[in-house]
Amino acid sequence: MSIIQDELAHAHIGYRLLGDLGVDMDQLIYERPAPQFKYPYAFDVPLNSWVELACANALYDQAGFVLLSDVYQSSTFGPWKRALAKVDKEETFHLRHGRTWLRKLAKDPDAKAEVQAAIDWMFILTLEWFGLPDALKQHSEQLDYGFKGKSNDQLRQWWMSEVVPFMEEIGIRVPAHLDPERDEYVIDCPFPASFDEDRREWLVDDGAISWDEVQKRWRARGPMNHDYVRTLQRGYQTTSLRRAA
Repeated sequence: MSIIQDELAHAHIGYRLLGDLGVDMDQLIYERPAPQFKYPYAFDVPLNSWVELACANALYDQAGFVLLSDVYQSSTFGPWKRALAKVDKEETFHLRHGRTWLRKLAKDPDAKAEVQAAIDWMFILTLEWFGLPDALKQHSEQLDYGFKGKSNDQLRQWWMSEVVPFMEEIGIRVPAHLDPERDEYVIDCPFPASFDEDRREWLVDDGAISWDEVQKRWRARGPMNHDYVRTLQRGYQTTSLRRAA
């Protein structure tokens, strides 16, 4: 419950900043069609158990921590930087929660098998989190204007440098390893790859696909997109209540 409270507060911070800049928050949150929401595709894939929630804390919140820490360290936009001082501390709590539980679960053979099954699909999904590789990235405004300090590939490397050693520590296999000669992490499977969202399974045996195909999946959103957004918007759309002017 504390994590849910924190995440709602993080959203509130971001939307209030947009509201201060003149954006219509009601339209953005409650009236926008579900496919137009721009959160990471991974959030549209359901978590079906406590084990998967713990894995999400360990992987997704690590990604969130990496992205927001980079912004906090680099951003030239004062209101966002000040807000992230609080968000950073809370993301650390979420991440610690996930790691604490994965350490416990990994000690039990049955629970460890559940963790491995979840990591098998969630690890690659989180690799996608950081966006297109630098060689294909066409827009650099966020770097140019100082809203972030690291490129997509640099952020992906930072994330792997935190996650891969931890998974090795608790005996969970991931498709990545450190190349000591290059001093960088290497992905050990076809990437990007096709994702069977119904079975939550990567079709790595089919080989790598293009990033154009990945972007097509992102734009179509994931299996729970409409359900999640409908839940968020239902109260607003079925009552006469609106935000006070």
